[in-house]
Amino acid sequence: MMSRITWLIAGDVLTLGLVTIFGFATHGTLGSAGMRMLTTFIPVLIAWLLIAPFVGAYNLEWTADVRQLWRPFWAMVLAAPFAAWLRGAWLGTAIMPMFVVVLGGVSALAILCWRLLYWLFRKRSMATHG
Repeated sequence: MMSRITWLIAGDVLTLGLVTIFGFATHGTLGSAGMRMLTTFIPVLIAWLLIAPFVGAYNLEWTADVRQLWRPFWAMVLAAPFAAWLRGAWLGTAIMPMFVVVLGGVSALAILCWRLLYWLFRKRSMATHG
């Protein structure tokens, strides 16, 4: 049985992976992207995992409180510029401000949706199992 933290991390990784795929798909490059997707996914994941704990995104008490859903959302907003910087450094390219805005906004909304689903599942599970 996976711990709650493990579920949160697995869901976060999956969510950020789906955001990466979505990004390449919206640019019409998904079919040819291949391993290039890692140049976005890995920096986003690193930035998320370094920033999210400090904003309380993995505090189990807060993940049980719907009023705390701003924490993972805000963590992603804060992680996006760092992720873009990591990606730019890796690729040796300039960082486009619009990329940071779109990456942060879409990723923050995706994390919020995932964490809301997690909260609903946890609430339902607690109601049925006491």
